[in-house]
Amino acid sequence: MTELLLTAGLLALLGVLVWLGMGSDDDNGGGGLMEPALVPIPVRRR
Repeated sequence: MTELLLTAGLLALLGVLVWLGMGSDDDNGGGGLMEPALVPIPVRRR
């Protein structure tokens, strides 16, 4: 039972490391969340 839990834990840790190491859609090429893009919003002035 201990070997099963250890194997599952190691596989989960490996999966998290691969997931974090994958490239994302942001410009810096690292893993993690995308940074929000600031988009100008037109404003009507009176």
